[in-house]
Amino acid sequence: MDFSPTQVAIIGFVVLFALMLLRVPVGMAMGLVGVCGFGYLSGSGPALKLIGQTSMRTVTDYNFGVIPMFMLMGSLVTVSGMSRELFRAANALIGHLRGGLGVATILACGGFAAVCGSSVATAATFSTVAYPEMRRFNYPQSFSTGVIAAGGTLGIIIPPSTVLAVYAILTQQDIGKLFIAGVIPGILALLMYILTISVIVWWRPHLLPAGEVKPWSERMAGLKEVWGPLTLFLFVMVGLYSGLFTPTEAGGVGAVGAFLIGWVRGKLGKAEMLEALLSATRTSAAVFTVLIGALIFGYFLTITQVPQNVTEFLTGLGVGKYGVLALIMLMYLVLGCLMDAMAMIILTVPIIYPVILELGFDPIWFGIIVVMVVELGLIHPPVGMNVFVIKSVIKDVSFSTIFKGVIPFIAMDLLRLVILIAFPALSLWLPSQMG
Repeated sequence: MDFSPTQVAIIGFVVLFALMLLRVPVGMAMGLVGVCGFGYLSGSGPALKLIGQTSMRTVTDYNFGVIPMFMLMGSLVTVSGMSRELFRAANALIGHLRGGLGVATILACGGFAAVCGSSVATAATFSTVAYPEMRRFNYPQSFSTGVIAAGGTLGIIIPPSTVLAVYAILTQQDIGKLFIAGVIPGILALLMYILTISVIVWWRPHLLPAGEVKPWSERMAGLKEVWGPLTLFLFVMVGLYSGLFTPTEAGGVGAVGAFLIGWVRGKLGKAEMLEALLSATRTSAAVFTVLIGALIFGYFLTITQVPQNVTEFLTGLGVGKYGVLALIMLMYLVLGCLMDAMAMIILTVPIIYPVILELGFDPIWFGIIVVMVVELGLIHPPVGMNVFVIKSVIKDVSFSTIFKGVIPFIAMDLLRLVILIAFPALSLWLPSQMG
C-alpha cells in the first residue's frame, strides 16, 4: 500500500509525538522520523546522504558558532558567582522594602539573564541564591518560588538569547537585529513583573514582610560588585548595535570578556574553568543534536509540502490575520505542556514561518512574539520547565505551591503579549535604527 506525501507527514507527526512520550530525546526522535520519511518518499540513498550533509553543514556553519560561544559566556558567568553578587546588590538597595526581596530577585534575574541567556540556568541558580533569603524573612513559599520561576523566563527574551539565535538561523533573519529587538520587550517584562509584585503588596500588604535595612556602605559596596556583568552586557550589545562585530564575533568577545572579568576578580580557578567548559560543551552538544534532527525533519516536511498546505489552510479560514495569529499562539501554549522551548521553536517555526510571511507580519517582530509565548510555556501548568527545575532544587515545595505563586505572573505575561502584538514598534524601533 502506497501512502501519499500528506499521509506520510501525518504518520510522521504521530510517530514523533509517540517517541517523545516514550522519552526518546527530541533531536533523535525528529532525526529518526525525518530520515525514515525522507527515505520512504525519495529512496534510501538520498536519505543517508541527507544525514551526513546536514550534520556536517550544521556543525561547520560559521553562523551556528554563535550558539557555543554564548553558551560558554553563560557558563563562565554562572561559575564565577555573578548571580550572587547581582542579588546581593539588589537586596542591599531595596530588600528592606515590603516585597523588596521579590523585586530584588526579579532585578537580579534580569541582570543575570542579560549575560547568561538560559531560562533554566537562571531559575536553577536563583533557587539556591534567592529562595533561602526570602524564606529567612518568612516570605510565603508560593510567592518565593513563583517569583523565581517567572524571573527565570527572562533568560530567553533578554539578549543574548540562544532561542532567539536559533529562530534567526531557521528563518535566515539577522541575529543581531533579533537580539536588539529583544531589549525593549525584555525591559518591559522585567518592569511588569515588578508591577505584579507591587500589586500583590498593595492588595495583601501583610503577605510580604520587609527585610532588614542595609547600611549605605553595604549598598555602595553591592553596587560596585555589579560592574562585571553590566560592562559585559553593554560591551556585547553596543558592539552588535553599532555593527562593530557580528553576532558570532559578539559571542566570542562575550566569552573572552566573561573569562577575563572572572579571572581578574579571582573567581575563576582551574576547577571553575573546567566546570564552565564541560557545561558549555554538554549544552551545545544537546542543542546541536536537536538542530540537526530538526533540520532533517524539516527537509522531510518540505518534500511532503506540509508548510504550503498549512499556509493554505490557515489563510483560508476566513478569521483574519490576527485570528490566525491567535490560533498559532494557542498552539504554542498547548505545546508548552509537551516539550521544552528549544524543541518547540525548532519543530514549529519551519511550518509556521511561511504562514507569517503570507499574512504580512514582520519576521523580526514575530520572533519576539514567539519567544514570549514560549517563555509563558516555561511556567504555565500543568507542565512548566522552570517549575520542574525549581522543584528539583527545592525539595520541600510541591508543584501546586509553585504554580499557585506563578499565576499572577502568568496573567501579567498574557497582558504583555497583548501589548506587544498591539504595538509592534516596541520590538521593531531599535532594530530599525541599526545601520
